[in-house]
Amino acid sequence: MRVVITGGFGFLGRRLATALLRTRTFCGAPIERLVLADRAVRSGSPPATDPLVDVVHGDLIDRLDDVFAEPVDVLFHLAAAVSAECESDVDLGMRANVDTTRALLDAARAQSAAGGPRPRVVFSSSLAVYGGSPELPLPPVIDESTLPLPQSTYGTQKLICEHLIADHTRHGFLDGRIARLMTVSVRHGNPNAAASGFLSGIIREPLAGLPATCPVRPELRVALSSPRRTVDGLLRIAEAERGTGPGRLQGTAPVNLPALTVSVADMLATLRQVAGDAVAGLVSITPDPAIEAIVASWPAVFDNTRAAALGLQPDPGFLSVVQDYIAEHGDAVLIDPSSRRVQRRKS
Repeated sequence: MRVVITGGFGFLGRRLATALLRTRTFCGAPIERLVLADRAVRSGSPPATDPLVDVVHGDLIDRLDDVFAEPVDVLFHLAAAVSAECESDVDLGMRANVDTTRALLDAARAQSAAGGPRPRVVFSSSLAVYGGSPELPLPPVIDESTLPLPQSTYGTQKLICEHLIADHTRHGFLDGRIARLMTVSVRHGNPNAAASGFLSGIIREPLAGLPATCPVRPELRVALSSPRRTVDGLLRIAEAERGTGPGRLQGTAPVNLPALTVSVADMLATLRQVAGDAVAGLVSITPDPAIEAIVASWPAVFDNTRAAALGLQPDPGFLSVVQDYIAEHGDAVLIDPSSRRVQRRKS
């Protein structure tokens, strides 16, 4: 059993690798090698230091021969250029998202055509494939039967990849599974170039005693998922047996991961509840029309029936999301829980 994670040193890639290394199995079979492919590698820190792990360093499209140097049984394709950078640089997005994914699918197809295992490819898509337009507005509640009509370059590229994977699966070249991720919050670490990055920043930075900017109107509603629930969803979709009935994955249709619907105002109120007025006051509302245009085009309310059939549920509330973040990343939280005041930052 050889498992590959592209974007293996990204935020979700590291968490997914850690989850797999915790059990060291996939569908009950022992994992013999776990390959982490990324252009940014942290070679001296977990999970790279685990003896089960191999590292492929560089742009994925240039390193696919190394990824497929030995048979690949399962491949989690997380590597991607994110929303705001795709919007500002269409060519970058096309190469990183569409061209790389097509080359990866060609390599998977060649493996099975040569008599190797038919790889199981799990693709992390996005709620950004949905979008409303004046002539065709979004329905109040979204499910997998809703017509995807992306209103961003990133969403368009993700949708192209979804169709490619579904078609390769229909032909029997590979076993493709598509998970449409909600906005993941709260992300630990440095901000990225995603248009949705502020949905972590307005919590993460104030909890660390730093100012943060909210570029959208507070009443805007968004669909969120905690990091833990997102990784759980990826693993469940990857391991589900195909077929009909509860717990089984039917057909090639994507699965929308469960969504927690909150407004930005709700998120800021939760920050105030947890950390107090001084911490919440570190967030300033500074509208950015370009960011709001992207984020506001995404739906906020989802029917979670298809995910629920696989045993997946949304986070119970945003308070639990923040509490989980504080419990897991206490070293990045500089507040005194008893006084709910920002502590002096360590030098």
